[in-house]
Amino acid sequence: MTNKIKKILIANRGEIACRVIKTARRMGISTVAVYSDADKNALHVEMADEAVHLGPPAVNQSYLVMDKILAAIEATGADAVHPGYGFLSENPEFAKLLKKKGVSFIGPNPHAIVSMGDKITSKKLAQDAGVSCVPGHMGLIEDAEEAVKISTQIGYPVMIKASAGGGGKGMRIAWNDEEAREGFQSSKNEAKTSFGDDRIFIEKFVTQPRHIEIQVLGDKHGNCIYLGERECSIQRRNQKVIEEAPSPFLDEATRKAMGDEAVALAKAVDYDSAGTVEFIVDGDKNFYFLEMNTRLQVEHPVTELITGVDLVEQMIRSAQGEKLSMTQDDVVLNGWAIESRIYAEDPYRNFLPSIGRLKRYRPPAERVTETGAIIRNDTGVYEGGEISMFYDPMIAKLCTWGEDRGVALTAMKEALDNFELDGIGHNIPFLQAVYDHDRFERGDITTAFIAEEYPDGFIGAPENSGHTRKIAAICALLHDIRQHRAAQISGSLPNHARHIPDEWSVAVKSPTGEDRIYTADINGETGLRTIVMNDDSDKAALELEVGLNWRPGEETVKAFVDSKPFVMKARKIPCGFRVWHRGVTFDVQVRNPRAAELAVHMPIKVAADTSNLLLCPMPGVVVSILVEEGQEVQDGQALAVVEAMKMENTLRAESKCVVSKINAAAGDNLAVDEVIMEFSKDA
Repeated sequence: MTNKIKKILIANRGEIACRVIKTARRMGISTVAVYSDADKNALHVEMADEAVHLGPPAVNQSYLVMDKILAAIEATGADAVHPGYGFLSENPEFAKLLKKKGVSFIGPNPHAIVSMGDKITSKKLAQDAGVSCVPGHMGLIEDAEEAVKISTQIGYPVMIKASAGGGGKGMRIAWNDEEAREGFQSSKNEAKTSFGDDRIFIEKFVTQPRHIEIQVLGDKHGNCIYLGERECSIQRRNQKVIEEAPSPFLDEATRKAMGDEAVALAKAVDYDSAGTVEFIVDGDKNFYFLEMNTRLQVEHPVTELITGVDLVEQMIRSAQGEKLSMTQDDVVLNGWAIESRIYAEDPYRNFLPSIGRLKRYRPPAERVTETGAIIRNDTGVYEGGEISMFYDPMIAKLCTWGEDRGVALTAMKEALDNFELDGIGHNIPFLQAVYDHDRFERGDITTAFIAEEYPDGFIGAPENSGHTRKIAAICALLHDIRQHRAAQISGSLPNHARHIPDEWSVAVKSPTGEDRIYTADINGETGLRTIVMNDDSDKAALELEVGLNWRPGEETVKAFVDSKPFVMKARKIPCGFRVWHRGVTFDVQVRNPRAAELAVHMPIKVAADTSNLLLCPMPGVVVSILVEEGQEVQDGQALAVVEAMKMENTLRAESKCVVSKINAAAGDNLAVDEVIMEFSKDA
C-alpha cells in the first residue's frame, strides 16, 4: 500500500535543498523551503513553491530547532519532510516526531537511524554481524585525560570522531598526547555546535588508506540493493574534496564483496531508504567498516550519473511505501563520473574559509559536450548572492561523466577552466592542480594524498613551460587589442602613443618568482594572428597561431593556439595581466621595448613586516584565547581558537616569543587580518 506524497518540506538549505526541489518538481510534488535570516534571499527559497522563516542565522536557533520545523509543517500542510544531509537528517527524535504527526520522513526508519547513524552503536552492530572493523574504543569518553589514556592504549595515530558526526565535522587525527588532548576538546565543541551531540569515540587511524563507500538503497518491504561504489580518497581535514565512481582501485570481486557486506549490514536494521556504508581499503584490497551514513550523501550525483538512478526520487518512492523497481541484477555501472566540491576557501591561505559577495558566478552550462561527456552542476548560490560565515562553505558540486575515466577527467579539467567565480577565495586552482597531477591521473591516491603532495600548503601547481609561452603570446595579443581599442577612442591615448608597435616585450613572473622574458612579434590585424615568440635562450623562435574572441573586461579568455583550445583567466593589472591557468598564477607585464628597458630600474615594493602580529586568517568568532599578556610562548604553541563555517581553527606561534598585547577576547567577531595579539622577541 502506498501513500502518495503531495507536498515536501525540505528541512535544509543550499544546494541540497535545490537538488531535492528539482526532483520533486519533476514528480509533480510541491515544495516548501525553510530559511534563516542569513538565507532570506537564497536560491532554494526562490525555487520552492512556498517558504517559511525560521529565525536567526545560527543553526541552533533555526535549522536545528525541531519545534520551528514542525510549526512550518503545520502552517504549510506539508505531508512529508526531506532532511537533506547534516542538520536533522540523522536525528532519530526528529523522525519519531514526524511519525507521531503523521508526516512522512523521506529517509530511513528511526530504528535504522539509531542503530547505524550513531557511530558507536553501528560499530558494535557491525562487529556482531561479523563485519571487519577498525580497532578502537567504542565506549563514550568523558574528558581529555581519558582520551589520552585510550589513545595511548590503541596506539598513535588515532582518529577522534564525533559519534553523531559527518561531513568531516568533529574529527581530528592525533599523533601524540598533546594532539589527543586538544583534538578531543575541539571535536567535542564542533560536535555540539554542528549536531547538538558532543559524544566522542576514538579508533585507530589507518595510514595510507583509500576511502571507498558503497551506496545502498532499500524499501519498506525488505528489499535492499547496492549501486556500486564511490572513491572519496582526496580529502583535506577529513573533508572530501573530490569523489569519483567507480573507484580506479577496485576489481569486480572486491566490489561485490563490499557491496554484499554493505547490504547485509543494511538489512540487519531493516534499512528502507538511500544510505551509504563507508569503508577504508588498504593496498591489498582488505576493507574495514568505518560507519554508515543514514542519509543522502553529498557525493550522490556521481552514483546517479553512472547508474541512471535518481536517488532522491527513490527516497521519495520508498517513503511512499513503494517497492524497489529494480533488483541487484538490474544495476549496471555505465562509464565514469567525477565530482569536484567547489568551496569558499582560499587554498593559498591554508584553505581558510572565505566569505563575501559572489561578484561573479558563472559555472559551465549543464549539457552534453561534443565528446559525449555530461556536465552537471548542483548549486545553491547565484551571482550577487552572499556566502556567509554561518554555514558550510560549499558553493557548488561540479560533476562530469564520460564513457571512461579519461573522458570524464578531460571534461572536468575543461569545465573548471570555464568556471567563472570572483568576489571570494575559492579552491578551483587547487582542484585544477590535483587533476593535472600525475598521481591522480594514474589513480594512485590515498587519503594522505594532499598531506603528501602539499606538505607545506598549496602554493600553486608546477609551471608548464609550454603553457607559459602560450600565456605570454596570448597576453601580448590581449594588450595589443586593448591598445588598438584605446587608439580608436578619442582622447584615450596621447598623440605620441597612437603609433602602436607590432612587437611587445613580455615579462612573465612565475610562481617561483623568476622572470621569463619574451619578445612577441604580432602579425596580422584581425582574426587568426601569427605571433613569433623569442626568449633569451638559444632556442629558435617559436611561431604560434593564436585566435580568440575577447573583449576588454572579460576575465575568461578562450583562445585557440595552433588550432587547440586554451582557456585561462586574466585580470588587468598595471602594465599587464594577472593570469590563472590550471592552478598556476602568473603576473605578466606587457610593454613596448623601450618601456621594458626602463622598467628594470623601477624599485620593488617591499611588503610590511607582520611577523610580530597574530592576525585573524579568516572572518570568524574567537572561541578562546589560550595565552596571557607577558607569557612566553614556544614555536608551535596554541595561541587562540577561531571558529568559522562550523569549523574550529587553532592558531599557533610561528616562533619563540613573548605575548605583549592581546586585542581580542572570546566571543569577538573578527574580520580577515584583524589583530588578535602582538608579540615581542624578548623571549
